[in-house]
Amino acid sequence: MLDQRTPRAAWVIYIAAASAYFMAVVNRTALGVAGVQASERFGLEATGLAMLSVAQIAAYAALQIPGGRLMDRFGARTVMTAGLAVMALGQTMLAFVHEPALVLLARVLIGAGDAPIFIGATRVVGLWFPPRRAPMMIQVTGLIGQTGQLASAIPVAALLHAAGWSVAFATLGAVTVAVGLVAGFGLRAPTDESAVVVAERMWPALRATTRVAGTRLGFWSHFVTPFGANVLTLLWGVPFFVTAQEKSPAQASLLLTCLTLSAIASGPLIGWYSGRHPFRRSWLVLGSAVLTLAAFAALLAFDTPRPMWQLVVFVIAVGIGGPTSVVGLDLARTFSERHRLGTASGFVNVGGFAATIIGVLAVGAVLQLTSEPGATVYTLDEYRLAFAVLIVPWIAGVIGVLASRRRARADLAAAGVEIPSRRPPRTR
Repeated sequence: MLDQRTPRAAWVIYIAAASAYFMAVVNRTALGVAGVQASERFGLEATGLAMLSVAQIAAYAALQIPGGRLMDRFGARTVMTAGLAVMALGQTMLAFVHEPALVLLARVLIGAGDAPIFIGATRVVGLWFPPRRAPMMIQVTGLIGQTGQLASAIPVAALLHAAGWSVAFATLGAVTVAVGLVAGFGLRAPTDESAVVVAERMWPALRATTRVAGTRLGFWSHFVTPFGANVLTLLWGVPFFVTAQEKSPAQASLLLTCLTLSAIASGPLIGWYSGRHPFRRSWLVLGSAVLTLAAFAALLAFDTPRPMWQLVVFVIAVGIGGPTSVVGLDLARTFSERHRLGTASGFVNVGGFAATIIGVLAVGAVLQLTSEPGATVYTLDEYRLAFAVLIVPWIAGVIGVLASRRRARADLAAAGVEIPSRRPPRTR
């Protein structure tokens, strides 16, 4: 926890961790602004294009819990710098290879390197900042990550159009190496020396973590909130806006920018509310889930392209899901023992990306099933059907939140923790 005698060291460590996360998000979302070019470069239909994103997200999700255990065991410096190096290798491969198997391997490397970065950043917050400040700091971390998404939507997209595929992705790999060096220097001894290390095998630690209802609430909170935005930013947003909504590439990038700005603006408010009302965090999650559903339903109700202002409202509503998902990580911090914080964060972080895998792959599958064989451009009606399948993970997530919230509240009551009433006390 933050020692008042060494605030400067703590902030240096945090800035290094946040910089690593910024770069990880740039790497993670870069393909989202290059979906049309990737389809042309590799000759991919919808399912093949979706598999590039799914391979990355699947590697990310599969390594969350192992990454969390490694973080608990070896600390942030070793694991986060290694992750950045692996991401840089993946982006460099993607810049130059053409064979489908190597392209898929490059995406797997990007996902694998990305896996421990956010866990490490939230672990730094949990170890170095007091509990009252931690929710806001976790949201600030997410906000910094959103600026990485903004970097993908603007400068990476501009470099891609100006210099071409190979130069853009090779440059991204080189910048990732540089950030890795800086982060490795900033994440030196203080974090690792302050970590609580307990020799515990992964499966017993995971079983102990998942038995906690509050941690399961964090998982389902992270499952239900971010996948709508992720489906757009990681792959289908630009193709949908350009080919189905008849917007220019510049307008599509602007819409992704608005989505990111929505997340940036709402993140601090969510963090403030979470810190001030810790027993009401699940209401934020459910409210964001309902807002996302309403936004998609309103957009898909029309069978003609929408004016720009309606698309802006749509992405603003969906964008709020990103910072709301961070509430799940804050729940993991609240309910977890310190020596299992990385494991709990990894488990919770699986939720949103499992839902994202389902969403990205389902949209691609429906597009391919409803379009002409060999098509790489899809109509608005085909996108309407494809996006409609997102109701399935949405329903599963809402049910999971409600069930785990009820159990978490029962556990708190059994422990003697009184949950304040929403109603003000009566006065006579």
